Amino acid sequence: MAWSWRLEKADGRTIGMSEETFSTQADAESWLGENWRGLRAEEVDKVTLLDGDSVVYGMSLHDPE
Repeated sequence: MAWSWRLEKADGRTIGMSEETFSTQADAESWLGENWRGLRAEEVDKVTLLDGDSVVYGMSLHDPE
């Protein structure tokens, strides 16, 4: 399966997908580590990692309160 990131607003609305897909979870996570600041600048609030159509986990791009 291909790994990808679903880009979301704080209320859970999907606002897009990562432009790339990845062959491994580690590659997807590395991409997020390199790009999360740019996503925040584009007003993405959280992301969900997908393995094909299956949700692996989600996380906020905001600092913990």
